[in-house]
Amino acid sequence: MDTSKLAWQCRRGMLELDLMLESFVRHGLPTLTDDEKASFEQLLTYQDQLLFDYLLGDSKPTDGRMMSVINKIKQTAAHST
Repeated sequence: MDTSKLAWQCRRGMLELDLMLESFVRHGLPTLTDDEKASFEQLLTYQDQLLFDYLLGDSKPTDGRMMSVINKIKQTAAHST
């Protein structure tokens, strides 16, 4: 997994998503297992509105693996502010 490629994919159409995802790539990505990294890459294929709903809204994915990564992104964002 190329970190610079992931960082580029974190550039979204919504500032809130940009900030959370880019911070996570810098601070949280190194702590992920290989399976979690694969889930994060999959998460980056989601539409911006769905990502927004998962990361900043009240929606939750049904996939537990994805929920775990989303929680880690939220935790990283909370600690980096």
